Amino acid sequence: MGLSITHLGTGSRGNATLLSTESSHILVDQGFSGVQLEKRLSLLDVSPNDLEAIVITHHHGDHGGGALIAQKRWGVPVYANHRTSQELGLLPEFTHHFESLDVLQFSQGTSLLPVPVPHSGADNVAFVASHGGERTAIITDSWIWTDELVHHVHGCQHIAVEANYDSNRLLNGPYPRSLKDRISGRGGHLSNAQTGQFLKQVCTDQTRSITLTHLSEMNNAPHLAESTVLFEIDEMFEGDINISAQDGPHFSHFIGRRDGDGFATNAIQRIARELL
Repeated sequence: MGLSITHLGTGSRGNATLLSTESSHILVDQGFSGVQLEKRLSLLDVSPNDLEAIVITHHHGDHGGGALIAQKRWGVPVYANHRTSQELGLLPEFTHHFESLDVLQFSQGTSLLPVPVPHSGADNVAFVASHGGERTAIITDSWIWTDELVHHVHGCQHIAVEANYDSNRLLNGPYPRSLKDRISGRGGHLSNAQTGQFLKQVCTDQTRSITLTHLSEMNNAPHLAESTVLFEIDEMFEGDINISAQDGPHFSHFIGRRDGDGFATNAIQRIARELL
């Protein structure tokens, strides 16, 4: 059995990604209300009570704002670094602390490696999940990448990474100059072009699929993100590229599967959905 990667939604109004095996479910970030989390998980026939753990990248509300709700309502264990835990006011009895580059072991042979990612006012991490001899990376809210991040993401079979804004749309858009500078400056977010340049460094012939996440509704568009990224990696990447929207889930990617499991290793499952 492989590991499925399903974005329940990504963007400024909430982020969460479900990693699932046949009998285990791990949520990366919980930026939704309890009601929204239940609705989105139900589309995958999963309940919050089924979650083995929630792992949090950083404390900003659209990534960790719903973690405490999950602890109080369903008793879900939450894994976070010390600053994130403190900022979110997590319940000690349901909280597990980690340091960067500590390997987190879960059931069904799934492990997660938290890798430091620069982001304003937060101890942010990316997660590299391993299962069945393959790896997926989930990277969000970064204004730049480090050699360490490149090292750990290089050659992953699946990569989910933010492509937050189109530079021209941000520059010519309605945001005040101070906000434009915060988004594009030190501690902000990756532009489409920057994401393409990062992927050019980490994609190999082992990389089968890419998901672009956390697109700004004001300063980006799916066709701009995809075309800009493909301009950078087109000659080296022959896999699937998809866009994760705010109102997910829409699709799942898989790693660790073999053809004998009944799925091609680059399978994409589209999700029939109706979010109320």
